[in-house]
Parts: sequence; C-alpha cells; structure tokens
Amino acid sequence: MYKAVILIVGMALSGPLCAATAESVLVHYADLAHAMYSDALQRAQTLRDKSELLLAEPTEANLAAARAAWVAARHPYQQTEAYRFGNKIVDEWEGKVNAWPLDEGLIDYTAAGYGSESDENPLYSANVIANKTLTVGGRTVDAAQITPALLAETLHEIDEVETNVATGYHAIEFLLWGQDLNGTGPGAGARPASDYDTANCSWGNCDRRAAYLKAVTDLLIGDLQWMVGQWAAGGAARAAVTEGDQRKNLAVIFTGMGSLSYGELAGERMKLGLLLHDPEEEHDCFSDNTHWSHFNDALGIRNVYTGSYRRVDGSLLSGPSLSDLVAAADADTDRNLREHLDATLAAMQVIVDTALDGEAYDQMIGEGNASGNAKVKAAVDALVAQTRAIERAVTAMGLESIAFEGSDSLDAPQNVN
Repeated sequence: MYKAVILIVGMALSGPLCAATAESVLVHYADLAHAMYSDALQRAQTLRDKSELLLAEPTEANLAAARAAWVAARHPYQQTEAYRFGNKIVDEWEGKVNAWPLDEGLIDYTAAGYGSESDENPLYSANVIANKTLTVGGRTVDAAQITPALLAETLHEIDEVETNVATGYHAIEFLLWGQDLNGTGPGAGARPASDYDTANCSWGNCDRRAAYLKAVTDLLIGDLQWMVGQWAAGGAARAAVTEGDQRKNLAVIFTGMGSLSYGELAGERMKLGLLLHDPEEEHDCFSDNTHWSHFNDALGIRNVYTGSYRRVDGSLLSGPSLSDLVAAADADTDRNLREHLDATLAAMQVIVDTALDGEAYDQMIGEGNASGNAKVKAAVDALVAQTRAIERAVTAMGLESIAFEGSDSLDAPQNVN
C-alpha cells in the first residue's frame, strides 16, 4: 500500500458557491465523526456490561448476549472507517482498535491444526492466557497480571509483528467466539461459556481468560473515549479539518472515501480473500459478521459524502455535505457519484441478505462457490466503479493528484499468493 500524496489546485472554495460552504461542510464533517465515535463508544460500554455479566454468570445465554453486543458495537464503528487514511490522527490510532488479521495463538488456546510455530512470528502460539511469562528476543516478559497496560504497551504488535494483535474488536471477538474451525463450510466460532466458569473450567485458566476479556474491553472503551475527544470542540482531529487551507481539508474527505473504497475494502478486505478463497482473509473471521462490516464500511462512505448519519438512537444527523459542493460545481458528476454509492450499497445488501439466509461470507468466497464468488465480485466491481466516480468528483472540484490507497489484489493480482 501507499499513502496519499495530495497536491491541490483549482477554484477557491470558501465563498458562497451554494447553500453549503466549504467551512460549513468541514464543520459538519467533524460533527458526523463526533457522533459516529460517540455511538461506537456507547455500544462498547454496553458490550462491557454484557461481558461483565458473562464473567459473573458464565452461561450460554449470557455468552450469546455478549456476542450480540459485540455485533451491535461493530455497526457504528465500521461506519467511521471513512475517516481513516486522510485523517492522520485516525489512521495512526486505528490499529489499536481494528487491527486484523490476528494470530490468535498469542492470546489463548488453539486447535491442533493451528500449529505451534510460524517463520514470521516467534510468538505465534505464545498463549499469554496460559503463560505468566513470555520470552521475546531473549528477554523475559512478565505477564502475571493481565492488565490494559500489558496488552497495549507490551503485547500489541510485540516483536514488531503486525499479526500479534492483542487489543481491539478482533481480540474481543476471538475471546467471545473462539476459532472458526469450519473453513469455508457453515458455522462460526463455538467457544463454550464454560471457558469463563472458574468452578467448571473447560480449557483451564478461566480466571486469566476473564481478566483478558475485562482488560481488552476496558481498553477499547478508553481508546474510543480518546477519539471522541479528538472530534469534540477543541479536539485535535476537529481542528485539523476545520482550520487552515479549506481545499486541502476537503481533499482529506475525498482521500478517506477513495482509499477505503478502493485499496482497503475492494482490495485488501474483499478481492484478496476472493483470489485466495481463504477464510482467514475474512474481516470478522471468528463471528462470521463480515457481511455487516463490509456493508457498514460502504455505508460510512456514503454518510460522509452526503453529510447524513443515522444514529444508534434512530435520529438522523444531516447537514452541509461534500455532495452539495460537488453538485454546485457539476450536478451530473454529483448525481453519478450518488448513483454509484447506492449501487455499491445494493451489492453489499445482496451479501448481507445471503448471509442472513444462512450462507456466511467465508462460504461465499470459498473455492467452487460460483454463486457466492459472483456476489462478492459484484460488490468489488461496484466499489472500483464507485472509486472512479469519486475521482471524477475530485476533478469537478478542481482538486487534483489525490492518490488513493492501492492493493496488489486489484493492481497486480499476479503478485498475490
């Protein structure tokens, strides 16, 4: 992948181009971010409540409730991903909460088929839940107490290995579902509630597993609280897009939209798994929730462009948008982009409907599943076409040379193996 390099030329955007001005659009863009991250925080707090109930009463019903809270928490968070890439503060922070894929053997027990070692990761099967000390590069790491600090400051991406993911949504997902051992067949992870029952512990170390779940959930809440603050009045992320050169700040919005649409979602999250037919390339691979994660990523792109966001309480937040500015510059270009955004969501809805009918995303990308492969490919194609429409909107606004994130899966599939 490569980072966006932005050179801006063209018309001034601070004057009364239309009912919306560049200033009002940028302020509302920050307001949308604050609302989305606030909703993600609220849902994460509910997840913590349900997880604490599971730890207090480790029943299958309470495990199911915690899993449902995790899925609910993903809906608003995934819609924030259109704020990545262009916003440096978000992009540098995102790995704390949504890094994937992860080598789950760092965290907990795994099935025999997982293996015990990896050439790329010395801690591939370290299992911190079962081991109170770890050896890393000849030094001993004290893991006797599983705390947020241990996870965030020591274990996360330890030994500079990106798949040593110790924090965030996917670490929590693994702790709630366990490994999905079904390949591209039906079924998600099936961790039993007894993994948290200290009186009848199914796989040992239930007290340490509970400590990990509590620490990682508390850490997620703290990270989201920090990001909410960045978009609040006086926050650094808000200031970065509402102060200074308005044309450069508008380019930030386009960069987030285009990079998520093309390199990240169409490429790394969808086309790569389709090329490899590999369930390990599924974004929410333990829970089989990937259909909703992809849908909400696409929805987030449309939210940002149209300036509208449906909050978790059902209210609609809307205001001056990038669409308004593009329409003032070239109504046909705006109409075309809106049509592509809707077409992408329609293709994502097909994937969601298929999953809700019983065929999970990892099954759709399986080798030999012509129908499932075609549905995923249709969404990838829609995202690529949508990106081209975003590029045309950039041109209509007089903003040039915005380089979106790329992906070998799209740009050089012969290099994918």
